[in-house]
Amino acid sequence: MKLKGIGLFALGTLFGLEGIKLLSSKDAKKVYAKCTAGVLRAKDSVVTQVTTLQENCTDIYEEAKAINAERAVKDAEAEVSEEE
Repeated sequence: MKLKGIGLFALGTLFGLEGIKLLSSKDAKKVYAKCTAGVLRAKDSVVTQVTTLQENCTDIYEEAKAINAERAVKDAEAEVSEEE
């Protein structure tokens, strides 16, 4: 039982060391760089879309405020007309 545990530990250590070598190779670094570049492009696209959405929301909000202001003026004029 003890020998099996030691063997599994040694095997795990060996695979771990080989895994580290594989993950730190030049080819792996190229893959990481390309993946990171893709993520950065996606981030730029999302930021652009969010900015456009914020601008549109601001325009809609300002237009809604103008509509409510016009409606308030009309309501005030209607109250004055009813009182007379």
